[in-house]
Amino acid sequence: MASVFDVADCLLQKHGPMTAMKLQKLVYYCQAWSLVWDDRPMFDNKIEAWANGPVSPALFDAHRGEYSVEKEPRGDCRKLDKDAIDTIDAVLKTYGDKSSQWLIDLTHREKPWRDARSGLPDGSRSNVEITHGAMADYYGNL
Repeated sequence: MASVFDVADCLLQKHGPMTAMKLQKLVYYCQAWSLVWDDRPMFDNKIEAWANGPVSPALFDAHRGEYSVEKEPRGDCRKLDKDAIDTIDAVLKTYGDKSSQWLIDLTHREKPWRDARSGLPDGSRSNVEITHGAMADYYGNL
């Protein structure tokens, strides 16, 4: 199975440089929509409900301290199959022109992130995972 780094590599190749925050949100939507459209996860890394929205801790650690990301040297877009590439293209068509803040605000209104942070004060740290089931249920019903 592909990794979050493979997906990030593909997003960056197709879109160009972007903020680390935007990259986080786009990999989240790639995972969510892959669960719905392709009936499988796109990558095996987990996503957690952090204060600023969904975050892949592995991707965060790789780009810690970077505001903008140009390349993902740990990933290889060629590891993704046609269905995954089609999903990435659809995610970029829908969300690619949105700002980081717009994407944060969107994820904060959506049930998977809200449910994973249930009972936590705004801005508090959390490592609660947003499960594949929560994503598939919510996005599959839109």
